[in-house]
Amino acid sequence: MSAPTLQVQFDPSIARFGASRSQKRLEDDRLLVGKGLYSDDRVFPNQAFLVVLRSPHAHAEIKGIDLEEAKKAPGVVAAWSMAELGADGVKPIPFPPLFKRADGSPMAAPPRTLLAAGKVYYVGQPVAAIVAETRQQAQDAADLVSIDYQDLPAVVDPRKAVEPDAPQIWPQAPGNVSAETRYGNPEATAAAFAKAAHVVEIELHNHRLNAMALEPRCAIGVHEGGRTTLYTQNQTPTGARDLLGAVFGGKPQDYRVVNGDIGGGFGMKTGLTPEDALVCYAARKLGRPVKWRGERSEEFLAAHMARDQHYRAALALERDGTILALRMQSLGNIGSVPVGSSAIIPLAMVAKVVTSVYRVPVVDYHVKAVLTNTMATGAYRGAGRPEGNYLMERLMEKAARVTGIDRVELRRRNLLRAAELPYRTHVGEVYDTGDFARMLDNALALGDWQGFAERKKHSEQRGKLRGRGVSLYLEWTGALPTETVDIEVGADGTATVFSGTQAMGQGLETTYTQLVTEVLGIAVEKIKIVQGDTDRANGIGSVGSRSAFVGGSAVAAAGRKMLLHLKDFAAQALEAAAADIELRHGRFHIAGTDRSIALGEVVARQPGKVIRVSATETPSTPSWPNGAQVCEVEIDPDTGVVEVASLASYDDVGRIINHAIVEGQIHGGVAQGIGQALYEQVVYDAQSGQLLTGSLMDYAAPRADQMPPLRGAFDESIPSRTNLLGVKGCGELGTIGSVPAVVHAVLDALHGRGVLHLEMPLTAEKVWRALQRD
Repeated sequence: MSAPTLQVQFDPSIARFGASRSQKRLEDDRLLVGKGLYSDDRVFPNQAFLVVLRSPHAHAEIKGIDLEEAKKAPGVVAAWSMAELGADGVKPIPFPPLFKRADGSPMAAPPRTLLAAGKVYYVGQPVAAIVAETRQQAQDAADLVSIDYQDLPAVVDPRKAVEPDAPQIWPQAPGNVSAETRYGNPEATAAAFAKAAHVVEIELHNHRLNAMALEPRCAIGVHEGGRTTLYTQNQTPTGARDLLGAVFGGKPQDYRVVNGDIGGGFGMKTGLTPEDALVCYAARKLGRPVKWRGERSEEFLAAHMARDQHYRAALALERDGTILALRMQSLGNIGSVPVGSSAIIPLAMVAKVVTSVYRVPVVDYHVKAVLTNTMATGAYRGAGRPEGNYLMERLMEKAARVTGIDRVELRRRNLLRAAELPYRTHVGEVYDTGDFARMLDNALALGDWQGFAERKKHSEQRGKLRGRGVSLYLEWTGALPTETVDIEVGADGTATVFSGTQAMGQGLETTYTQLVTEVLGIAVEKIKIVQGDTDRANGIGSVGSRSAFVGGSAVAAAGRKMLLHLKDFAAQALEAAAADIELRHGRFHIAGTDRSIALGEVVARQPGKVIRVSATETPSTPSWPNGAQVCEVEIDPDTGVVEVASLASYDDVGRIINHAIVEGQIHGGVAQGIGQALYEQVVYDAQSGQLLTGSLMDYAAPRADQMPPLRGAFDESIPSRTNLLGVKGCGELGTIGSVPAVVHAVLDALHGRGVLHLEMPLTAEKVWRALQRD
C-alpha cells in the first residue's frame, strides 16, 4: 500500500490557546437559572396543537380511515390522512441515494411519507394528524379516528428478515436487503486465512438503543408573508430547511428553520422528521401557528433508534500473534422506513474504523442494510465507530485467549507505529497523526494495571468477583468537512459570529467565543454567537464530532481574515504600513511608537460603521481521535449486579481549546457507553413487532449513581495536521472506548467461572444466569 501524501493545514500560530483554555462555560449561567429557550417554551398567538395518531401494528394494510367523528369533536380544526396530504402535492422526505443493491439497482425502501400511505411498516408510524385548539382536545379527537387494518406478518430481526420465507417489506427490496457494500480483497484474504496458524471467529450483536435526549422533540410551524418557518430543535437546520423544500416544493428562501436551546441531540435530532413537516403543512393549510410536542412514549416509538447490527467476523493470525487478515460479514437493521443516516452507518461508517489502530494487511467486508418492521435506526453518538471498534476489540480479546499471548502484548505487537503515519486504510481513508502505543502505555499507567492483583484479592475477601478490561479505539470525525463562518465587528467593539453549526449542550458558544478572543482580543462579554437560524447563518450543522474540527477552523479563519482587514484600516487611519500594526488590549498600535487607535474607532470610520467578513474552511482529510481505556468492575455473584469500580481514559484529541468542555464530553460519552454495555436495550416482540421497552419503566437508562470515578488525561503533543486548529474532535470518543473496556472487564471477572462470552447489555439478570451455569 503506497504511502499517502497529506495536505498540511495545521497552523501552530493560530492554535496557541492561552488563558482562555480554562474559560468557564458561558451558556451555563443562562441555562441553569431557567433562562433557556427550548422549543416547547415558545407560544405564538392563536396557536393550535397537532397530535399524531400512530400505528398499533408492526405491518398491516390500511383498508380505510374514517376521520369524520374526529372532525366533529370539540375544538378540532382539521384532521388529515396521507390521502389529503397527497392531494395537496406533499412528497415524501427523501433519503440520500448513496448505495446500491447487489444487482446494481438503487437502494430500495418504503418512502418516508409524512403519514402512512396504504400500509404501515412499524409500530408508531404516523397514520393521521389531528389539529385542535388545545392539545387535550386533539388527543381526545384522535381516539375517535376509525382505521381498518388488515394485519400482515412482521419480522424484527435482520437475521430472520433475510431468510427465504421471511415476510417481504418492500417489493423493490427482495430478500429485505435494501442495499449492500463490499470492501477489500476476498482472494487475498482467503489466502491469508489458509496459511494462518490461528483463526479466531466471533458472532455478536451490537444491540439497539434509544437516544434518550433529555428534551423530547417539539416543532412549531408558522406561515406568514408567503414563507414557512419551522421552530424546532435540529442539529442540521440548513439541511432541514432544504428538505422542507423537497417535501412542499419551492425555493430554499421560502423556508426558515429556527432553533432555540437544544436539550441533547446525539445525532437523533438531524434531518427532517414527519412531525416537523406536519406542523409546517398545518400552518400553511390553516394560516395559523401549529405546535406538536412529543411525549416520552412517542420518543421511544418514533424517534430514530441506534446500532442494531449483527456480525460474523474472523481474524487470521500468525503463530506469534501477528494479524494476517480480517473477514467481516454484517447485517445492519435499518428499520423499515429509513431516515437520512440509516444506511450510511452500517454500509460505510463501520468500514472506516473497524481495523482501528491495528496493522491489518488484507480485509474482506460484506455488509447488508436490512429492512425490518421496526423504527429506523440512524445517527447516535459514534454512529458506526462504536460498532466497528467493539468488533475489533472483541476479536483481539478472544485472540489473546486463543493464542495464549497476554492481551496487552498482543495488542502492542499489532499497533501501527507512529512512523507509519500518514497511513492509508483499505477503504481509502488516511490516518494523519497518532501514537497509539503511547496511548496504551499511558492508559495502563493511569488505570494502575499493575496494581490490579491486590485489588482483586480485596474484592475476593468481600465475596466479590473482580475483573479488568482494556480497549484501544479510533474515531473518524469531520463528516462533510466544509463550513462557512461570518464575523461582524461593530463600532462599539462587539463581535458577532454567524455559524451553521449547532449547539446542543456541547459548549460551542464558549468554544467559539474563545477562538474569537484569541484572534481579535475582544472581551468575552462583547462576543455573540449566532446559530440555529437559517436566515442568519447556514452550514452543514453539528454531527460526527465536526463542530470544532471544521466549524472551529472556519471561526479561526474568519477571525484571522477580520484581523487583516482591521489592520489595513488601522494602518490607513494611522498613516502607517499594515505590517507595522500590532493589536494589543483592544487597540491597534504602530510598533515602537505610542500612536494607536481603538478597534471600535477603526470600525466607526467604515461605511455603515460595521465590518463583516466570511471564511470557508475545508480540512484536507477527516481527523482521527484515538485513545485507550482501562476499566475495573466488581460483580456480586449472588445477584449478578455489576459495579464499575473505576475507569481511566487516555486520549489524543489533538489540541484542546477548553479543557473543561473536553473532559465533559469524554465523561458524557463514557456514561452512554456504560449504559450500552450494562443497561440499555430496545426490545421488540419477535412475533407481533410490538415495542416492549416503550417507557423508562422498561428501558434502563444509566443513572448518575452508577457511574464510576473517572480518571482522564490527554496528550496534546500530536495535533491533527489537516485543519487550522490541530483539533481532532472529542464528542464521541468516550462512548467508543468504554463499551469494549467495560465488557472486557466483566468477562474477565467471569472467566474463572467458565463464562467466555455474553451479549450486551450485561445486565444483573444475564450475569446471574451465566453464573448459575458454571
